[in-house]
Amino acid sequence: MPQGDKRKYTDKQKRQAEHIEEGYEEKGLSKEEAERRAWATVNKVHGGGEKPGGSGYGKPENHEPMRKGGRTGGKR
Repeated sequence: MPQGDKRKYTDKQKRQAEHIEEGYEEKGLSKEEAERRAWATVNKVHGGGEKPGGSGYGKPENHEPMRKGGRTGGKR
């Protein structure tokens, strides 16, 4: 499978990545950087694609990366 192929991701994971990407774009990031960060977040949460044959298949979800963004804002 070529690098960047999204066939092993579920529809839920694709929707999550799209929503996260929109949030990054609203913050002023470029389309490419927003997409890269969105998929990095989905991979961190799910461990990869959750369909059989994907690296995240059968692994539990870790929602900590989704919560992280709001906590770091006022600490500087």
